[in-house]
Amino acid sequence: MNFSKSELQKETFYKTSRSGGKGGQNVNKVSSKVELLFSVNDSALFNEEEKQLLNQKLQSRFNKDGYVQVICDEERSQYLNKEKALERLVGLLTRSLQVPKIRKPTKPSKKAKAERLDNKKIQSVKKEGRKRNFEI
Repeated sequence: MNFSKSELQKETFYKTSRSGGKGGQNVNKVSSKVELLFSVNDSALFNEEEKQLLNQKLQSRFNKDGYVQVICDEERSQYLNKEKALERLVGLLTRSLQVPKIRKPTKPSKKAKAERLDNKKIQSVKKEGRKRNFEI
């Protein structure tokens, strides 16, 4: 992770609006809902390779203008909603930048193969013993 929360905050901008839910009469007066917008392509925090990776992984999160959009309206305070939205963006970006480890195909060992065949033989003998002998 080559970016910090403060650097990321400089490149984001917010839209606020009134949010529904609890709050009583305060809901009608205060814009506490926060919509955080971040442009991956315009960011100076990432190199071209990282930007391609982010564009690929966050494709479903882009709005029509090409911004990553994070909405938070859980708290009654606009400040707390901004903090939560920024935390979500940081988590989203760090998860998207992680490259999964490539799986190396492995083969079962000789001992494992031998144990499997031994178990098959035991099962075969057990079931053979259950058969009735109709030849008299």
